[in-house]
Amino acid sequence: MDWTAAPDAWLSRLVIQRGVAVVYLLAFLAALREFRVLAGERGLTPAPAFLRRVPFRRAPGLFHLHYSDRALAAVAWSGAALSAAVAAGAADAVPLGGSMALWAVLWVLYLSVVNAGQTWYAYGWESLLLEAGFLMVFLGNDDIAPPTVTLYLVLWLVFRVELGAGLIKWRGDPCWRDLTCLYHHHETQPMPGPLSWWFHHLPRPLHRVEAAANHVTQLIVPFGLFLPQPLATWAALAVIATQLWLVASGNFAWLNWLTMILALAAVDGATAARHLPLPAPPDGQGDAPAWFTVAVLAVAAAVAVLSYWPVRNLLSSRQQMNRAYNGAHLVNAYGAFGSVTRVRHEIVFEGTSDPDPGPDTRWRAYEFHGKPGDPRRLPRQFAPFHLRLDWQLWIAALSPHAPAPWLRPLVRRLREGDPAVLALLRANPFPGRPPAHVRARVHRYRFTTPRERRETRAWWHRTPLGVLLTTEHG
Repeated sequence: MDWTAAPDAWLSRLVIQRGVAVVYLLAFLAALREFRVLAGERGLTPAPAFLRRVPFRRAPGLFHLHYSDRALAAVAWSGAALSAAVAAGAADAVPLGGSMALWAVLWVLYLSVVNAGQTWYAYGWESLLLEAGFLMVFLGNDDIAPPTVTLYLVLWLVFRVELGAGLIKWRGDPCWRDLTCLYHHHETQPMPGPLSWWFHHLPRPLHRVEAAANHVTQLIVPFGLFLPQPLATWAALAVIATQLWLVASGNFAWLNWLTMILALAAVDGATAARHLPLPAPPDGQGDAPAWFTVAVLAVAAAVAVLSYWPVRNLLSSRQQMNRAYNGAHLVNAYGAFGSVTRVRHEIVFEGTSDPDPGPDTRWRAYEFHGKPGDPRRLPRQFAPFHLRLDWQLWIAALSPHAPAPWLRPLVRRLREGDPAVLALLRANPFPGRPPAHVRARVHRYRFTTPRERRETRAWWHRTPLGVLLTTEHG
């Protein structure tokens, strides 16, 4: 690659941009499914009240002009339609300026959703999507060769994701340093997948190898992304292989998929073209116009300035995890699982038709799509789709002695039989009429042993610990 253009990277650009567009599509569809319930006008944490408290500079977005559930639906449907069009090639079918405008609109629409979403959107992969989506504006389209500077900005993003995750582990929980964290992680992670039970029961020496390989991939390999070819390609492939392992072992929304997509910026396109049956590069890739080159260099300069804060965070012994330093969610700090829980708690919601519950009252459980519930139900694969309510319930169960402020409204909505809330659940045990009472109980969950699995056909063993919230006393 020369310093301005990398013609051989046309395929990497195509896959990266189409992949980011697909992730945008999933994110907007998730907003259509759940935003109104979680943060809408009558949501568990209403966005209008939040937007009145928070100034525009801290949470910029369209909803500071006006928020309503209809406005949210218009933004999310527009984003879904536009991202689907871009994934199908719309940004390559228009002139360069039009392509940039399409990507910029996608970024503004999703930024508006994230900055109104409060705790439901306070995940590192939301900032990752916004930062990646912003860089797509300056990656060009078929009219020009991929700009080298933007490709390196993408690699700088992947570098921060990987190294941030590696350092937060090494500095955090001692079990990462003695290689024992994965004795627990597959069982206690937020949303286990269909293979997590088997991963948990791998021999302990293999768990130690997993942890050691994770350190190599996240602490050493990221530096290889900036080395000459073919070393950069091998580093990217190592990142992709590690992310695929994480995809197989759990559900982490689009974090792993987006990281893999972005890592392709380091892959040597010329070598791939020689060894794989790939389509021909697009015709007419010319030189970038001067105004575009100036815009790319200006963005690079801005990223260099904004990188001061995440770099300082990476070097700090008090490293923070998943921190956005500005309302635009640009040039963020990333990280994951600086600490690993040893015991899994789950909040189980139950209802009864008995108006005066007693010791013999039959309570029936509500079932969620992603979080563990029925011990006999095999965990499902939902990533790269994001089930925010299920994830937040895992977080809430980490500190059951201090219930999250939205838990009581959730219990009340279940008691009222709110159709919008029930639509987010897998099973409603009261389809005819709402229950007389609803309660939230805390349970200790653990994976069954292979012997228990054969005898009971259950994937989980659970032990009730006590009632967290109930509507019995108002």
